[in-house]
Amino acid sequence: QVQLVESGGASVQAGGSLRLSCAASGFTSISNCMGWFRQAPGKEREAVATIYTARSTGRGDTYYADSVKGRFTISQDTAKNTVYLQMNRLSPTDTAMYYCAADPLVGCVTGNWRPNYWGQGTQVTVSS
Repeated sequence: QVQLVESGGASVQAGGSLRLSCAASGFTSISNCMGWFRQAPGKEREAVATIYTARSTGRGDTYYADSVKGRFTISQDTAKNTVYLQMNRLSPTDTAMYYCAADPLVGCVTGNWRPNYWGQGTQVTVSS
């Protein structure tokens, strides 16, 4: 069975940075579409950033929510089936549980992606 294991969540002060990691394992066939969602208390889960990288060419595409553009960067190591989220200039509004997601390729780099697999989440708390 597919497992997604996140790490890197922590409590930081506003203006700080964090790097989240997510490693995928246990799959026999999975697309290279991976991404991050977040859910704050009392709010719906929202897509933060997604990425697709073609194994053969190393080329791909990304999607970012407007609220994180210019501050967050998603990257992917296809050889390690790992996706990263570098988060800079964090603000209290970024406080949420962050979830890693994977598959399918359809809708990957859009705001309407519906992942097949989810991690358990890692908490990010930003204090002012």
